[in-house]
Amino acid sequence: MTLTAARAEAIAAGLAGVRQRMAEAARAAGRAPDSVRLVAVSKKMPVADIEAALAAGQTDFGENYAQELRDKQAAFPAKVIESPSASAPAPTPSPASSPAWHFIGPLQSNKVKYVAGQVALIHSIDSTALLDEIDRRGQDTAVLIQVNLAGEAQKRGVTAAQLPALLDHFATLSHARCGGLMLIPPLTATAAANRPLFAALRALRDHHAATTRPRVELAELSMGMSHDFDVAIAEGATIVRVG
Repeated sequence: MTLTAARAEAIAAGLAGVRQRMAEAARAAGRAPDSVRLVAVSKKMPVADIEAALAAGQTDFGENYAQELRDKQAAFPAKVIESPSASAPAPTPSPASSPAWHFIGPLQSNKVKYVAGQVALIHSIDSTALLDEIDRRGQDTAVLIQVNLAGEAQKRGVTAAQLPALLDHFATLSHARCGGLMLIPPLTATAAANRPLFAALRALRDHHAATTRPRVELAELSMGMSHDFDVAIAEGATIVRVG
């Protein structure tokens, strides 16, 4: 697919607008703008759009479907596995040759082969079975634990009570490591309505970060999407997922 100049300009302008909002939200919260990382949600978007976003300085891209991710990876000459930590200074945006991929959708055990060792970060781990399957693949893989604090039956994620056992399970693994927590809040009429959930995830992270566990370093909070990332940043998000 050939991208028009107008489409490329629109993508660049959209990214610039999101980055500005992120920086403003971070400063308002007394945080450095580079303490928050943007994952551009690229599911269902053509490769040409991703190329335009890369040219505009975007490096991190989020996919929901394992086979779509596999196919998009094949369109680029090399995989960029490592993504800058949100706790480290972010580089000045510049054109990149290949994305740092994030898997942000529900993951099934039979799809692990497409993402283990192939992405910068898997955001949606919620069971020991998935962790064991990732580990069985024998490739170092960074993951986040998805927590369902709202108790929504239609969404995956562990409860706060189930989280300690899952964190403890990393001690039995050799290749999977935990980098933090992730949350998908309910759809609400206002962004502010989800503030208590964002604050609760931060408090949960801080509580468990005080306990030393093998292969666990709870640095990241992946929370906040297009309609509420400003509030998530105010409550401590280190990664926001914006489409």
